[in-house]
Amino acid sequence: MPQPDARLTEAAYQGAALQVDQEFYGRIGAATERRTVVEELRVPIRSGRAWEVPAGHVCRISTVEGPQVGDLNLWNRHNPRERFWAARTRQLQAAHVTTFDRLWSNLPFLRPMATIVGDTLAGYGTDAEGGRLHDTLGTRCDPYVSKMLNGVDFDFHCHSNLVRAVLPWGLTEFDVHDVLNVFQCTGLNDDDEYFMKTCPATPGDHFEFFAEQDLLVALSACPGGDLSKPMFGPGVSDPVEICHPLDVTVYRLDDELVEGWAEPASPDYRGAHGLRHQPWS
Repeated sequence: MPQPDARLTEAAYQGAALQVDQEFYGRIGAATERRTVVEELRVPIRSGRAWEVPAGHVCRISTVEGPQVGDLNLWNRHNPRERFWAARTRQLQAAHVTTFDRLWSNLPFLRPMATIVGDTLAGYGTDAEGGRLHDTLGTRCDPYVSKMLNGVDFDFHCHSNLVRAVLPWGLTEFDVHDVLNVFQCTGLNDDDEYFMKTCPATPGDHFEFFAEQDLLVALSACPGGDLSKPMFGPGVSDPVEICHPLDVTVYRLDDELVEGWAEPASPDYRGAHGLRHQPWS
């Protein structure tokens, strides 16, 4: 019987473009004394906020009073057609991301939007049930699935929170997209079904990223709080007592820290998808 090709179970996507300068980004994550706060805001429970992060700045998301999951969206500040692509990030990086992983944008842009430079929960790893943190497997909770599964109208799911957050920026429900679930512990069970576990974060834990371009960022404080109670199915009750706010801090970095950095470019693809004649020669 032929032996399986071990290469086929390695990461499918490989190449120099996926390599990250860990010395550069590690220095940005470590040199917290070489930062200046330029904005601070709080995302109250069951709400969403949106804000700008200029290119070359760092954004930190922190738990405040207790464990709390946050649903994150990213757009190019000047062109919201470029936005975070969870599925491609899952393929190019991992299903659960941490320090030195990058958050990638959609086609035809396909470039890093942000690079993770700090994660106080990076040591969580994989737990006994296969749960890991900072999830790209699932997406935001929304009122449509809530109506379908629970039979109730609820206006404070993450999708709705994000919709309200971006309206002042000229965006709509159609601009809200699949999220990075910050601080969320998830995995796939033995039946290959998606599960959500209790968030292990404690007050003061944080997740932070370096903006590779001018960003518009939106965050929802999930109405499931720390997800220690099921949100869907028979016998569910409102878990408002396990909801907590999230803090956001935007930092400007000392110029020396970002010396030599340049905004990533998109791939120089000129093939036009075969829609014009191109002789093979």
